Amino acid sequence: MRQQLAEKHDPMPRPTATRVIVVANQKGGVGKTTTTVNVAAAMATHGQRVLVIDLDPQGNASTALRVEHDAETAGVYEVLVDGQSIESLIQPCPDVNNLDVLPASIALAGAEIELVPMVARENRLRRALEAFLASDAEKSRPYDYVYVDCPPSLGLLTVNALVAAREVMIPIQCEYYALEGLSQLVKTVDMVQEQLNPALNLSTILLTMYDARTRLSAGVADEVRAYFSDRVLKTAIPRSVRISEAPSYQQTVITYDPSSPGSLAYLEAAREIADAGARAGADQGAHE
Repeated sequence: MRQQLAEKHDPMPRPTATRVIVVANQKGGVGKTTTTVNVAAAMATHGQRVLVIDLDPQGNASTALRVEHDAETAGVYEVLVDGQSIESLIQPCPDVNNLDVLPASIALAGAEIELVPMVARENRLRRALEAFLASDAEKSRPYDYVYVDCPPSLGLLTVNALVAAREVMIPIQCEYYALEGLSQLVKTVDMVQEQLNPALNLSTILLTMYDARTRLSAGVADEVRAYFSDRVLKTAIPRSVRISEAPSYQQTVITYDPSSPGSLAYLEAAREIADAGARAGADQGAHE
C-alpha cells in the first residue's frame, strides 16, 4: 500500500466558488487525461479539494487515480443515463488527500446512443452537478475545483461536459499538427456558449509535450500564444519519460516522481490556474 500524499505547506489560493473546468480536445494523444489528473493531483496536494469526473469511456483518468472502474462499478454512466446522484458514486483517490473521482466504466461507451432520445439530453450532467454542488456548498469544506475529462470527440458526452462547466481548458501538444481541428473545437465551445451555456469561457490553454531542444516546439508555442494570447499558461509541460511511465503504475507523475521536471511543470501550471482564479475573484469582488 503506497503512502497517501499529504498536503504541502504552501497551499494555493482557494477560489471564492467552485470552479468547474472541462478539459477537452477532440484530437487524441495531446495529453488531455494526463493534464486532468496531474493538475488535479497537484492542486489537491497543495490545499485544494478537487473532484475529477471521468467522462471518457476508456477510463484512463480513473486508472491513473487508482479507483475502481470495471464493468460492475457504478459511476458517471449511472448519473447520465439513470439519474443517480453524484454524491453516492464518488470514490476517494487512495494516493492523494482531498482528491475524489467520479469514475467511468465501459458502459459509458453506449451512453451517447442512449442519451439521444432523452429530453434535454445535453443538460443531464449539468443538472446532476448543480444539485451535487448546491448540497456540497453547505459543507464546512466544499470542493474548490471540479475537472471533467472528456473523450477525444465532440459528441454528446463532450457537449454535456461543456454545458455543465464554467471554463474550458485545452491541452495542445507542441507538434506539427497542433492546431489542426482546433477551430472546430473552438466553434463547438462558441456554439454551446451561445445556445446552451452563456457562462462558458475558454479560459486556459496548456502547451504539452514541449521539447526545448527543437525549433518545432518553439515555433508551435509561438503560434499558439499569438492565436490565444494571455489564455496560454506561461508554463509548458515538457516531454517526459516519467509522465509517460506513471499511468502504468496507476499513478500521476505528482505521486510517482514528485521531483521530476514533469511533476514540477504540472505543479507550476496548477499554481497559475489557481492564481488566475484568485485574481478573477478579487476583480469580481471589486466590481460588486
